[in-house]
Amino acid sequence: MTDRAIIVGAGPNGLAAAVTLARAGVPVEVYERASFLGGGTRTAEITLPGFRHDICSAVHPMALVSQFFRRFGLTERLEFHHPEIPYAQGITRDRAAVAWRDVERTAAGLGRDGGAWLSLMRPFVERAERVTDLISGPLLRMPARPWELLGLGRAVLEQGSPLWNVRWRGEEAPALLGGALAHVIGPQPSLSAAAAGLVLVGAAHVGGWPIPVGGSQAIADAMADDARAHGVTFRTGVEVASLADLPPARAVLFDTTPRAMVRIAGDRLPAGHTRRLLRFRHGDAAAKVDYALAGPVPWAAEGLAGAGTIHLGGTREEMAASEAAVARGEYPERPYVLVSQPSTFDPSRAPAGQHVLWAYTHVPRGSTRDMTEAVTARIEEFAPGFRDLIRASTSHSAAALEHHNPNYVGGDIAAGSVDLQQLVARPVLAADPWRAPGGSGVYLCSASTPPGPGVHGVSGWQAALSALRHEYGITQEPDLGPRQE
Repeated sequence: MTDRAIIVGAGPNGLAAAVTLARAGVPVEVYERASFLGGGTRTAEITLPGFRHDICSAVHPMALVSQFFRRFGLTERLEFHHPEIPYAQGITRDRAAVAWRDVERTAAGLGRDGGAWLSLMRPFVERAERVTDLISGPLLRMPARPWELLGLGRAVLEQGSPLWNVRWRGEEAPALLGGALAHVIGPQPSLSAAAAGLVLVGAAHVGGWPIPVGGSQAIADAMADDARAHGVTFRTGVEVASLADLPPARAVLFDTTPRAMVRIAGDRLPAGHTRRLLRFRHGDAAAKVDYALAGPVPWAAEGLAGAGTIHLGGTREEMAASEAAVARGEYPERPYVLVSQPSTFDPSRAPAGQHVLWAYTHVPRGSTRDMTEAVTARIEEFAPGFRDLIRASTSHSAAALEHHNPNYVGGDIAAGSVDLQQLVARPVLAADPWRAPGGSGVYLCSASTPPGPGVHGVSGWQAALSALRHEYGITQEPDLGPRQE
């Protein structure tokens, strides 16, 4: 058997796996069905010439807290913009709540709920390194100094239960928090949304939610460049239907959904493991609209114009109603919309004086509906005159997102429902969830494994470390840092 490792799929996790294996001296080949590398971390002109849009991810809360990216030295390789307002919540046309990078400043703007915000977020800010360690490995392990995590657990239990509004007296603070929790597409309150959302808010107050100069493609390019420098071969435009389509390899890592891995790996997987993988569920979906604008969005409420990410959802109650409607297979009358205008911070993204705008909303899985009008109308509510600035737009329905990236089944950009069960058993309940049992040499390294969705590379890194241990007998983590010239 050759020492070669093969990776199927070149999204951020597949690229992270390639970097890790290659840095350990393993020959690596990567097969990607698309003509480009990066999966969701892609930037392209899809409206008008000169307007560079992020196809999926645009803002990267995990870029600074990911253990993989820290070891890789991502911030040494790329330039990032760090908005002082990582995110803000549009409540009404003239009223918004603002999350500053400084948690004290955020609390000061929340009036009578400022103290409650500080007490809720303090464990995530003061224990930021512990949070990073917790989300960078398998969940079925005893963390060091578990007593330090009690404050985190209490916060998740509170904000993931019907008690989620007990501490709040006004509308701004719960809406500001709820906008972040709604990144997890699904009914609220829920423990999974609380866990993921509180980590995101904590990241906003520790390092911010950075925006890469040049677009998200720069992240994929940095990993691909490092992989090539260490001997990785990329084969794009290749659809892998079966292991028979691939050369012999000691390890095969799949940056795919569990079902796709089962389809390709076939009987190389133990039957019991296959049955467990096929029970993995996908959640509801996103639909996306990209705009080329003649000028900046004319936000009416103070604070929105300076935010890197804007949640247009109204009050927490309105967002809960919107997400519940999506879960019932309906289209909300007042949808929750995520918006970012990267060109506010990175002028290279659009012609001088003009802008790109990135927007998502949540829809039932598999939806083919064009959401341009619904998203445009929602933005217009908070920014009167927005329609007059639109030069062009491009819409991707939930079904179209899957066509772009098969890992987004039915438009599920999380690559699997992020409910409580699948937050722990992702894709199965195991101490090493990336590795298929039985000595098959098969590994899953996509966002369908811990820690789940987001551009962090941790899933690929952990899968590669597991393969190094089990297939190559390499127990020492390779140095991933930038090359010193």
